[in-house]
Order: sequence, then C-alpha cells, then structure tokens
Amino acid sequence: MEAKATKRKKRFSRTGLKGWQKYIPHICFALFFVVCVIAPVISMFCNITADGFRELVSSSQFGPAVGNSLLTALVAAIFSVVLASMAAYCLERTKIKCKSLFSILFAVPMLIPSISHAFGLVALFGRNGMVTNWFHATSYIYGFWGIVFGSLLYSFPVAFLMISSIMRYEDGLPHKAAAILGIPAWRRTLKITLPYMKKTLLSAFFAVFTMVITDYGVPLAIGGKMKTLSVLMYEKTVAGMNYNLGSVVGIFLLIPAVLAFVVDLLNPEHGQNNFAVEKIEQQGKIWVKVIAYLFCILLSLFVLAPIIAFCTMVFETKYPVNTAFTWQHIVNTFQRGAGEFLGYSVLYAFLVALFGTVISFLCAYTTARIKGKPSKVLHLVSMLSMAIPGIVLGLSYVIFFHGTAFYGTILIVVLVNSVHFFSSPYLMMYNTLSKLNHNLEDVGASLGIGRFRLIWNVILPAVWTTLLEMAVYFFVNSMMTISAVSFLSPPSPKPVSLMINQFEAQLLMECAALVSLMILIVNVIMKVGALLIKKYIGKVKKKK
Repeated sequence: MEAKATKRKKRFSRTGLKGWQKYIPHICFALFFVVCVIAPVISMFCNITADGFRELVSSSQFGPAVGNSLLTALVAAIFSVVLASMAAYCLERTKIKCKSLFSILFAVPMLIPSISHAFGLVALFGRNGMVTNWFHATSYIYGFWGIVFGSLLYSFPVAFLMISSIMRYEDGLPHKAAAILGIPAWRRTLKITLPYMKKTLLSAFFAVFTMVITDYGVPLAIGGKMKTLSVLMYEKTVAGMNYNLGSVVGIFLLIPAVLAFVVDLLNPEHGQNNFAVEKIEQQGKIWVKVIAYLFCILLSLFVLAPIIAFCTMVFETKYPVNTAFTWQHIVNTFQRGAGEFLGYSVLYAFLVALFGTVISFLCAYTTARIKGKPSKVLHLVSMLSMAIPGIVLGLSYVIFFHGTAFYGTILIVVLVNSVHFFSSPYLMMYNTLSKLNHNLEDVGASLGIGRFRLIWNVILPAVWTTLLEMAVYFFVNSMMTISAVSFLSPPSPKPVSLMINQFEAQLLMECAALVSLMILIVNVIMKVGALLIKKYIGKVKKKK
C-alpha cells in the first residue's frame, strides 16, 4: 500500500506539479493584462453615471460630433486604403526604380504626431497659407476636408505597409496559369489578387478607421467649428477635468475599435502564405512604368509637402506676414524648456523601448512556444490593447491609478505607452517565433539545456532583427504620441510632444512646428541607426 501511495505521489509530482509550473508565465501575464488593461477600462465604465450619460447624449454637441466622427473616419479610411493599394501595386508589381526611396518617403509621416500634419496643411491651405496667398483663394481647408486630408496623411503609411508587405508574398503560379489561358492582367488582379488581399484590405480599413475616429490632434488643429467625438472628449477631460462626461465619450470611442478587433478575429488569413512559390512577374511596359512613376512622385509630394511647409515656418520671422529668415523661434522654443522636454522624451522613449520589447518578447515566447489552450487564450488577451484607443487608455489610467504612489511618476508614462503600443510588436515577434523549429525546446531538454539558456544562446540570436524592429517601433511611437499621455500628469517636464498642443493654444505656430521638427529628426536618427546596426551585424555574421 505504501509503495502504491509513493507511486501516486511521484506521478503527481511528475505531471500535476510540472503541468502547473509550465503555465506560471501565462498566469503572470494574465495578471499583468488584468491590472494594466482590463481593470483600468472597467474603472472607466464604473465612473459613468446615468446623469452624466443623459447630459452628454442630450447635449447639442453630441449628435453632430458622432456624425462628424463617423463621416470623416469613413471617407479618410476609404481614401487611405485606395491610395495605399495603388502605391503598393506600383512598387510590388511594376519594374520602376527607386522603390526603396519611395517606400521611405511614404513612411515618413509615421515619424511625427498627427497634429503636425494639420499644421502643415494650415501652412499651405489655411487662411494665410502659402498656396492660398499665391492663388488668392477665398475658400480654406478648415472643417471636413481639412480633417479628412490631415487624417489621410498620417494614416496612409499604416495601410501602405500592411498592404505592400502581404502583396509581396502573393504566389505567382495562379497568375502564370491565368496568363497562359489568355486572361488579361487587369482581370487577374480582380479575380486573383483582390480575393487574396481581402483580409488585409479589411484589416487596413478598420485600422485606419479606428485611428482617425479616435485621433483628436488633426480635428483640434484644423477642424475649425467642426467638432468630433475625440475633440469633445479632450475638451471635457483635459480642459474641463470632467472625468464623468469624458468616460461616456470614451465608451463611444471604444465601440468602433472593439468592432474592428472582432472583425479582424472573425476573418482569419486563409490562403496568405509567408512565402511565394513563384514570384509574380512585374510589368515592364513603358506606359505602365510612366503611370507608376507619376503616381509615386505625386503621392510623395502630397505626403511631404505639409511636412516641408511646417518646417519652413520655423525659420520665418512671423508667418505669414514676414517670411524673412530668423533663428529667433529656435531660441524662444528652447528658452521655454524644449531642450529639457526633448531630453526627457528621449528617456521615456528608451525606457518604453526597453520595457516594451522585453515584456512583448516574453509574452510572444510564452504563446508561440508553449503549447496548450492557455497559450491560445493568452494570445487573444495579448491583442486586447489593439482594441483600446490611446485616448481611452489614457483616461482609464487617470481614473484607475489616481491617488496611488504610481500616479504622476515616470513609471506611469512608460507603462501606458508600453501597453498602448504592445500589440503590433507582440505580433511581430509571435509570427517570427512561430516560424522557428518547434522541436528546439524538446532537443534542448533532452540535452539537459535549460529553457533560459536556450533562449539566450539560440532563440535571441535567431530573432535579433525582429527585436530591433520592436524596440524602434516602441521608441518612435513613444516620441510622437500625444493621445494617452495628455490625460496623465507625468512629472515636469512632460513629454515634448505635449508642447505642440501648448504652443498651438498660444498661437505660437512656429514654435509648435519646431517641436514637430525636433521629433522628426530624433525618430529619423533612430531609424537610420537601426538600419546601420542591421547592416553592420549582417556583415560581421557573413565574415564569420
């Protein structure tokens, strides 16, 4: 009997305890997401009162704000996906040169805050804009079309990167077979490429729609009298300190993001492989290349013109009255603490890049390399932050962490940005780890190699490029974000991106433009630095 009891104990220690220990990382990450994502959002829900709900819904501003938000987001999303699809087609399906240059130019708007694009449009097409004065125009860009074009500028690169990356891996065998049957290229695109791209196009549309409807930077700077839900939330919460009404607006802003998340989950990627058996033959006809060149050049000018416009404002004595060259705005901006603010922003961004990369790598390793139902559940939970707009997450953190020792410190800024931008780097690493040999852990265990040693010596060297891309993503987005951090009370000095709103409110457009330029320069340096590191390590590995 004693022998049987001892056997049962050993069996329990081999299976039950080991199985429980296997899922310790899942439990830790589940607690992390409960505290950092779920609980803050629930606290925002709990902050809503019936009186506050009735007050907002019955107000004269609410109805028009909902209509304006839906309409501008819908139009901007349609334009963005169409332009991104055309740009991706030009770069992936034609034999034009300078493709890398065009790809970089199309991605530049991702390196500055959304409000900066609105400043650029005002500098070009505003009441005293450069183009407005040249042509003596009497109509201006403020209002609906200003919001649409401003939103299009900063959301287009996201759609372009999503569409071009998946278009690059489309298999060319179906196209080759269709060409042999005499089916023309335009029909092959409609009948083969579009069905293949359906999932990505849908995801890009909802991603852009969510970005636009939750952004308050563009409508705040160029919307004029036209208010959106995000602006209403900004006014009620940041300016009016009314968290009750802000929470009600936050719930309405959460709806489209959650719907986009659900639609994305319900449309799995059928038929989209990570590699192409045979690449699609690119079109080399002269007229096709001419059209592709013209489109890419015009699109590059459209994307870069507002950025160039607000950069020139920095060096003008008084825009638009006196365009004489001056350094005074740079001196004034730094006298107001821009240099110190920039230094702290870089510090915040480095801490977010470090913490965010580590936590997202460990979470991706847990879900991608440890098999079982808990991994699948954690994978879904890990993408929850994708469904929460930054403006809503920031307000949730204010309500949930207010009054704690954690509130008002650097740590809360690092945490909110890490959570806000978590999903995309996590998915990057999850996809990379999923492609590695699934027997690595089993081989390591049979050789007596511990999991941590295996990760350090085998996994990390294999995925270092993805790790670098993740760190850059966290850094760049932390430098330019204004949505989540604007609702918090970080220690002085605040992130430099918040100075843009401050200068805009004081009508110091030249100083606001300089801050945008500073953020752009830092982010470009970071991107170039990461590229040089990749090339250097690649050369070292080749020599070995």
